[in-house]
Amino acid sequence: MTHFTISSKSAEHDINLYTLRNANGMRVMISDRGAALVSWWAPDRYGREADILLGYKDIERYIANPAHFGSIIGRWGNRIADGRFTMDGLDYQVDCNNGGNHLHGGESGFHLMPWQVQPDPEGVRMTLVSPDGAAGFPGNVMASVLYRLDDEGQLWIDYTATTDAPTPINMTSHGYFNLNGGADNIYDHILCIDADTYLQVDGKLIPERAAEVAGSAFDFRQPAPIGPRLSWPDEQLGIAGGFDHCYCLRREAPEGNEPGRHVQPLRKVATVYDPGSGRQLTMSTTEIGLQFYSGNFLKDVPGRATQPYGMHDGFCLEAQAYPDQVNTAEREAVILRPGQVYRQTTVYRIGVRE
Repeated sequence: MTHFTISSKSAEHDINLYTLRNANGMRVMISDRGAALVSWWAPDRYGREADILLGYKDIERYIANPAHFGSIIGRWGNRIADGRFTMDGLDYQVDCNNGGNHLHGGESGFHLMPWQVQPDPEGVRMTLVSPDGAAGFPGNVMASVLYRLDDEGQLWIDYTATTDAPTPINMTSHGYFNLNGGADNIYDHILCIDADTYLQVDGKLIPERAAEVAGSAFDFRQPAPIGPRLSWPDEQLGIAGGFDHCYCLRREAPEGNEPGRHVQPLRKVATVYDPGSGRQLTMSTTEIGLQFYSGNFLKDVPGRATQPYGMHDGFCLEAQAYPDQVNTAEREAVILRPGQVYRQTTVYRIGVRE
């Protein structure tokens, strides 16, 4: 059962931290700025607790949050090429904030916004109204995220959104994990992703084509340590400075031939194991894409310690639609229309292997 409390408040800014606790003493802290995951305290195989999320020392840094630590991302997670798309015969230009492309909602992204908090019997619910024209996107959008922490060590993230005009929607959580609690980088972490293909990218990290993972550095269908893969002579790793690619998760075919978004069943898609601590992260989602990011741009980002973070000090597993999907043949699946409800569920579970 989740227990919910307000744990602290910024003295200078209107930012609150909320803590979810389960019956086993596990704690997750969430900020109402960006609905961001701030900390997740979990035991190792010896019962020693550590924070397995990367974050800032001061909660005021979540106002700008250039690293997107722990935040809910929207309206559009990942990239849109040139910040342009066509919908219902109309051309749209949205914020370009990443090498000429749109990234993570732009200057009006959900990660920068103050969310309203509503205590919920199951956890903590945060809501946000994104106005028509925010970052260039059409429609007034009401977004909601419900965080739940159960006694099995599962953090449930349930997303919903509605709109009064057609608009692209692609929400995700941008939590950075390090299962050794920050004692070292993520090189020893052993990763498994249940996907046969991934999206290769161009020099601006826009997807160009789907490729088989077989025989490449991207094949994590069998568990493999992340560190050695980063040094493979793979052109795609060179382009991104490591892993920053979307995996095409296996999905069920929709019933009928209706266009639009078809929510997949909740299924396990990835695991990460840290041999040193014994902690294991298991991820399940209803999404079709999984962005694996190996913390390629963490160098010199200030964190909680005296020294800033270094490259590959954390990783992200972001459940989402495909990057730039709004400009592909599957665009209708990421368009939210009046009368529809965007729904997504992603679950991260922290356990211990002996």
